[in-house]
Amino acid sequence: MLGFCILLLGILWIFQTVLLSDTYKLVRKMEINKAIAMVGKKIDSPELKNILFELEMTKGITVKPTQDFSPPVPPAPGRRNLRMETITKVHEYTLEKGSKLSLTFYAMITPVESTVSTLQLQLIIITVIVVFLAILLAIVISRRISRPIVQINQSAKALATGNYDTRFHGTGYLEIKELSDTLNTAAEELSKVDRLRRELIANISHDLRTPLSFIYSYAEMMHDFPEEVTPEQSQIIMDETRRLTSLVNDMLDISILESGAAKLNKTYYNLTESLRNTVNRMNELIRHEGYRIDFVYDEDIAIFADELKITQALYNLLLNAITHCGEQKDVIVRQIVRENTVKVEVIDHGEGISEKDLPHIWERYYKVDKKHKRPIMGTGLGLSIVKKIIEMHEGVCGVESEEGKGSVFWFLLRIA
Repeated sequence: MLGFCILLLGILWIFQTVLLSDTYKLVRKMEINKAIAMVGKKIDSPELKNILFELEMTKGITVKPTQDFSPPVPPAPGRRNLRMETITKVHEYTLEKGSKLSLTFYAMITPVESTVSTLQLQLIIITVIVVFLAILLAIVISRRISRPIVQINQSAKALATGNYDTRFHGTGYLEIKELSDTLNTAAEELSKVDRLRRELIANISHDLRTPLSFIYSYAEMMHDFPEEVTPEQSQIIMDETRRLTSLVNDMLDISILESGAAKLNKTYYNLTESLRNTVNRMNELIRHEGYRIDFVYDEDIAIFADELKITQALYNLLLNAITHCGEQKDVIVRQIVRENTVKVEVIDHGEGISEKDLPHIWERYYKVDKKHKRPIMGTGLGLSIVKKIIEMHEGVCGVESEEGKGSVFWFLLRIA
């Protein structure tokens, strides 16, 4: 602020002192040129005498015929403080009768030394006042700006220590308020991520502890009583090991997808046939538990996509539907073709999802049922994987659900 005021005062000093005389001369020359043009318009008018009189009285410009003009008397010797400068211009006009009239325009340039001295004194006073006010204003503005920034900085330090309940209260300028709102949003998101992270650790710990307990118990039994080992005991160990492997693989998959390290291997393939094969394989795996999956479609369709990852997305949706399909144990996979898109729906008739949970089920680590429930199959991380895979294919995924009536999970892809 102070620097800006000094710059303005410097410019004012230059124009009001150094350039004042030259500017004054330029203005007088412009006035004579305007007078020449004005006289030219009224050269044959009876009003010419009034115009000449007005020019002399208001502008100090004397207009006389050239033959009658005599230069001004030079100032007396030794009176240097009364140096006078003049501007003289001769202009020839053509009258209506064809005759010529030559007029001399004469203007005196008044000495400006005394004016400059007066302006310098005024500028000194103005400079002192303006500099004082600039310093005062700069202090007020800086404190008004810095106070909320200092408060935001202190809150940010608290946030950095892990205190996600910190709130930012920005006041004053609009930008500070917007920064405060942004930091509040960031604090809320960090708090949400931290809460979900703790829930994830608790859930994964539960998922790891249960199969490890089974494995250790049956391995200990086999070690202590090798002659009593049964195929059922070995199968339990194998099933729990497979469950652990599935959990680790899902965690690795979502880590790779979120880091951007995963690459798509796109090819043209028959999506309908791939869906049908996946449904058939899943039916073989779950038949002994009483579950059934039906595949409904109108026509075969081909797309340009990564078949392995699209199959993984469908597989995860099927695992999610089987886990939550309820007592009916029926799941429907439906393929719908509309213009240049294909929509794949996975429908269950289970407990459904509440309206407040719907916007969050695709988020990382989000869990609708806060009481941990061990899934029948899978790991519970499938929906996040589905979302990442479909987004990599520039598709859209969504869900429609109502509590007590089941859910419809779907994804939409462009047809090649």
